[in-house]
Amino acid sequence: MNGQRGSTEEQSIADLARRLVAADTGGWTPDGVRALAAELGWAWSGTADHAVLITGRSSGDARLRPVGTYEERYVEGESYVELAVPVATAAPDAAAQAAAFRAAREELTTALGKPSVMGSHGDMGPFYDSGPLWGAPFTRWRGRPDTLELRAGTSGPELVLQPTDPAENWFWRQGIGEEHSISGFFGSNRDRSNAGLGFPGGWTAQSWETVTRSLDNFLGALPAEATALGISIGMPFYGRTGHGSPILFDVTCGDRLSIGCFAPDGVDPAALGWGTVAQHPSTASIWSDDDPVWRVDAGGPGEPKGRALAEMLVATARAAGVSDPTDLIVGGEAEYVDGYHVRYYGLGLPTG
Repeated sequence: MNGQRGSTEEQSIADLARRLVAADTGGWTPDGVRALAAELGWAWSGTADHAVLITGRSSGDARLRPVGTYEERYVEGESYVELAVPVATAAPDAAAQAAAFRAAREELTTALGKPSVMGSHGDMGPFYDSGPLWGAPFTRWRGRPDTLELRAGTSGPELVLQPTDPAENWFWRQGIGEEHSISGFFGSNRDRSNAGLGFPGGWTAQSWETVTRSLDNFLGALPAEATALGISIGMPFYGRTGHGSPILFDVTCGDRLSIGCFAPDGVDPAALGWGTVAQHPSTASIWSDDDPVWRVDAGGPGEPKGRALAEMLVATARAAGVSDPTDLIVGGEAEYVDGYHVRYYGLGLPTG
């Protein structure tokens, strides 16, 4: 079967996805992958360890990821763990990349249905790859024996076909409890394809510098990732002090990131960098003029200053009497996003 040769019209993202989902990968052996390439009408180039499949697509050729040092402990007979196909290119700025990812995701959702898994790889992708600086969103149509993922690539979104077990085995084994052992966030819904899906354990921040780093990574990319994924996140933070666990912050993010501050008496939010609705008028569409009084509009994709925001939140929490990082708590409401149950692995903070 060959849907490309003899045609000058480029295959749509949706049609390519359908073919990948229906493909027989032959156990991801060299012979199986060569047969897959032939079925797709793609020419094989390079060596077994550096294989490129010539797709004829304007967005670029496909890449095969062979099993190497970082992959071998997670496989059971596979010689390859990914086939990545660039499906669009965009300008390098966060807004353009997020928009390109969102357009591809919307087309795929129409064709394949709602993804069973979505999230962000954070700064550590599958098999220890690093993602783009603007953000590392992904959506996934989980299957057996293979899974299709839309992933943020270096120049634009990529469709990645992968054997399900190695990728999930790698992810599950990252939950070893050490600081920053796993990053990003991971959301799954009740689709029947998620039966048997395992979830790794998390880790707990042991210092305020660790909290600052994790909040920096999370907040800096959040508007771009939320835009790309088409989601809105509402995340309250509570602070355990000697006077209970009052709400301290309200983080809300769709295509822009806004943070509200509920500082207790005795804390000077203005001195810590917080403003009012007069200084951040766009926040009026989220909160009333005086509740919370203190807030900040951090901007859209690519605009938040993650480190500065993280330092402001940590300084405010400590000024409010939160003495230990384990006493800064993500509200359980944040775990439910658009039908997905989300785990915020990269924050290293308790949820309750």
